[in-house]
Amino acid sequence: MATFEGRFSDAAGLRVGIVVARFNDLVTAKLLSGCLDCLKRHGVDVSETSSQLDVAWVPGSFELPIVAQQMARCGQYQVLITLGAVIRGDTPHFDVVVAEASKGVAAVARDTSVPVIFGVLTTDTMQQALERAGIKSNLGWSYGLEALEMGSLMRALPSA
Repeated sequence: MATFEGRFSDAAGLRVGIVVARFNDLVTAKLLSGCLDCLKRHGVDVSETSSQLDVAWVPGSFELPIVAQQMARCGQYQVLITLGAVIRGDTPHFDVVVAEASKGVAAVARDTSVPVIFGVLTTDTMQQALERAGIKSNLGWSYGLEALEMGSLMRALPSA
């Protein structure tokens, strides 16, 4: 029996793409910062001249899947991370955006076989979002760790 697991220390040569929603950037910028900190501490070059990392900004979480799809299809990335923050308001808009973003990101991973980390916060209040983006903890760090694990795991799995 073979057992496959991703490792967090196998970042050499890993090419990472991050797609960040600009809407609620008070939150998403903090998620990105936490994510980059994690990747850097695990050996990914996150400098401005990095050949291991690219960051694409999109207007909002609804647009995350289309850019993630383009990045996945180009063949340059072993793993993608999507970062967004959708905060419930007084209209059903929240439900539509969350549903389409999550379904879209899942479809990209399924259709391209490139792991796509779903780093979209879905909260009832801005306070809850800020708590998850740095006040209490920064989930951006967790999303970076998930990307490292999945990138490593996909390398370890037998190819088709």
